[in-house]
Amino acid sequence: MSDLAIELHWHRTEAVLEPGKYTAEHVVRYGETHEVSVDAAPDWGGRPENTNPEQALASALSSCHMMTFLALSAKAGWPVATYHDYAEAHLGRNAKGQMSVTRIDLHPVVRFDTGFEVDAVALAEMQDRAHRYCFIANTLADSVEINIL
Repeated sequence: MSDLAIELHWHRTEAVLEPGKYTAEHVVRYGETHEVSVDAAPDWGGRPENTNPEQALASALSSCHMMTFLALSAKAGWPVATYHDYAEAHLGRNAKGQMSVTRIDLHPVVRFDTGFEVDAVALAEMQDRAHRYCFIANTLADSVEINIL
């Protein structure tokens, strides 16, 4: 299997590294040309204009789920025209009492070519299959809910 990598770079901008008195803002590079400014979530002192690891986790799951859904749809002959998702990561305490992403909700909306229809049961089954085959969902285990709109 392949190894997939990113580069992360952070440097201290304050004179001294003290608890609660430093920035967590950093850059994550994907490949040679794409950089993303990342920070802590705003509730933890991060800048809201930057992404945060919890959003990145929700994004990774949403993207993986969509790509899996599209692959299964193509194989089934379903002419998907558009796919939109609203993914939301929820923070809380896990069973060990540690802060974690306790749940990620996906809300995919799928539209097909004009004239093609699929019933709600078949669409739900395809979304469930996409969830079961998604690499990221399998990594996260049971912390994902799919809410089909």
